[in-house]
Formats: sequence, structure tokens, C-alpha cells
Amino acid sequence: MVPSPGLEDVSPRYLRMPHVEKGMAVGLFGGSFNPPHAGHALVAEIALRRLRLDQLWWIVTPGNPLKNSAELAPLGERLRLSEGVSGDPRVRVTAFEARYSVRFTADTLALVKARNPGVDFVWIMGADNLRDFHRWQRWRQIAMTVPIAVVDRPGSTLSFLSSVMAKTFDFARRDETDAPRLARMKAPAWTFVHGPRSRLSSTSIRNAERSRTIACAPEPALRGDA
Repeated sequence: MVPSPGLEDVSPRYLRMPHVEKGMAVGLFGGSFNPPHAGHALVAEIALRRLRLDQLWWIVTPGNPLKNSAELAPLGERLRLSEGVSGDPRVRVTAFEARYSVRFTADTLALVKARNPGVDFVWIMGADNLRDFHRWQRWRQIAMTVPIAVVDRPGSTLSFLSSVMAKTFDFARRDETDAPRLARMKAPAWTFVHGPRSRLSSTSIRNAERSRTIACAPEPALRGDA
């Protein structure tokens, strides 16, 4: 496969798929992380603890097909920032999708499972993503490929009741008490994991930064002031 362009500032170690051993339970936590923040780290921490994972892959995507890439920070910058907020040693920050020019989660899962036989993977996402999950390419295939853990996020607690995904795969929903065994289950299987919530979001951080930039910008000179 031809690597994605714009990888000059990305360390080669991020472009390699993290090493795992057969029998491990591994969480896949993908996103733009533009920028990464403590809310992302909290989701990763909850997933590691509640799902009893051996590793969590923090997958920084080259770009999200459903989002405007105009404000997307360089991949290398998002990787470095992710390393700064993901403190648990079991977290592996990676951008292997860029190496293989993978854009869609369904393709990522196919690649990961093909290259790591004998490893149990579980997809991890915040509840705020559950609402639009049915807009993801081949979303039904995703749900049929690996178990899914939906971690609570502010304002999204009821998403598991109202989303298209939750209704479509209601038969596959597992009780939260089954979370420690979720990665070992055969898909489709998913559960909603409650826990501490952070109100931080990448969008709010970018908006705040934009407001500060505008506020600090010098006023244009009036005619005759030059």
C-alpha cells in the first residue's frame, strides 16, 4: 500500500502497528484527536480498567471522512500531543492507518484482525459518537466484526436508547456487568459503560483557541494613522 502523504514529521515508530501477543485483550480507540485532551484520556482509562484490557491502541487518524479537515492539525503534532495526555503505560499511541492509507474503520478492523490472529480486539468509542455511528461507512459490518464498548460522555448518556445503532443491534447489547468479558465475546456484542465524565471536547478547545487568536489580533490601522 502507498503511505499517506504528509508524513515527513511523523516518527517511523508511530507508523508501525503496536506489538501484541496471542491471547491479549486489546482496545482500539480511534479518532482525529484534534486536539487530544483529558476527556480522551479519561475514556481510555475507564476502558482499560472496566474492560480489563492488556493494551489500548490510541489510533490517531490521518483524517475523519465525516469531518471538515480544514482545521485539522498536522498528524505529527496530534501524535505528540496524544503522547502527552495518555499517561498509562498500556496505551500505545499509533498512526499505522496512515502507513496503509486506511480511511475507514471497517478497513482498519479488517487489517488489524488479519495481522494479529489470536488477539481479542474491542472497539472503544465515546457515547457522543454513538448518535452518528450509522453514518460510518459499513457500520453494520463494524458491529459484526468486533465487540464495541461505548463509554459515557456528557450529554450523551441516553444515546444508547435512541441511536440507530442501539436500536438495530439491541439484541446484541450486553449488561454493563459483562464489560470485563466483552473483548472475549463474539461480535456482535456491545455494552454501555458508565463512569466519570469530562466536559472537555476538541471542538470547544479549538473554538476557545480561535476566540483567543481573534481577541489578540491587532486592530487594523485607521486611514491616516500610518
